[in-house]
Amino acid sequence: MSTPTNPSFDLAHLGHVELLTDKFDESLDFFIRIYGLKLSGQDENSAYLRAWDDYEFHSLKLTRSGTTGVGHIGYRTASPEALARRVAVIEASGYKTHGWVAGDLGHGRAFRFEDPFGHVFEIYWDTNRAPADDPSALKNMSSRMTGVPPRRIDHLNLLSSDVSEFRRFMETCLGSRVTEYIQLDNGRLGGCWFTVNNKTYDLACTEEHGGGEGRFHHITYATDQREDILRAADLFLEAGVHIETGPHKHAIQGTFFLYVWEPAGNRVELANAGARLILAPDWEPICWTETDRKKGQAWGLKTIETFHTHGTPPTGGGT
Repeated sequence: MSTPTNPSFDLAHLGHVELLTDKFDESLDFFIRIYGLKLSGQDENSAYLRAWDDYEFHSLKLTRSGTTGVGHIGYRTASPEALARRVAVIEASGYKTHGWVAGDLGHGRAFRFEDPFGHVFEIYWDTNRAPADDPSALKNMSSRMTGVPPRRIDHLNLLSSDVSEFRRFMETCLGSRVTEYIQLDNGRLGGCWFTVNNKTYDLACTEEHGGGEGRFHHITYATDQREDILRAADLFLEAGVHIETGPHKHAIQGTFFLYVWEPAGNRVELANAGARLILAPDWEPICWTETDRKKGQAWGLKTIETFHTHGTPPTGGGT
């Protein structure tokens, strides 16, 4: 008899990521003028950005800082009751907690906690909707679609020195399940892909090779079609943005991808996952071996070295 592996569903979805930048004006210009996000609001230290079909006030909080990397990761719960249930689980887990914070322009109070590697997470229920200052002609769209920008936030990738321990954290605190993973020959996990709903994944964690702790690998927004990504590659080229790798197709998760670095050095991806969903309640996680990974991406493109070493903030052991 098969065993259910579906997540707890206490968490509805990945809500937002706070990204730190030591080149605030340049980063903000990139995300609005070149990448195609919309500005929902701004305070003294942060800009609140969203894709055109993100329903919440923001999915990216860009914060002025003396460094780069991730400030925190926010997930919205499925209900006020789910928030209370999940907070009780986190408080009993033994992982570090920061407690309740008041929230910001985008949402109400949130409960913050931390993984063993220094990444800060928060969960919340009360949220603010996207401003109605840019309405679409279609009533079921959150904002007007312009150009070839990303449609919605899709996922982020974090780095850790022990992916197995990070997996325990995600399964325990967020009620996530693993959909795919990399099993290295030395017995370690090279990476895990997690979901809290029926998307194939909303967060990935891969092994740190740059000598840092609590670092950030990338944030990803989804487009409607592959052609949007090809068009974006030309726009990045014209704007002088550093294109790191792609366009191409991942073997793991099957996403069509393009990676660039924004002006402060944080890695940003555009991706198109097609219609892949995890509908099976007894989904068996897909195992990719080290031999599998040495074959490269889906169509044979070899993964470039900086993809394994570059993270933010930079360290002496990698870029």
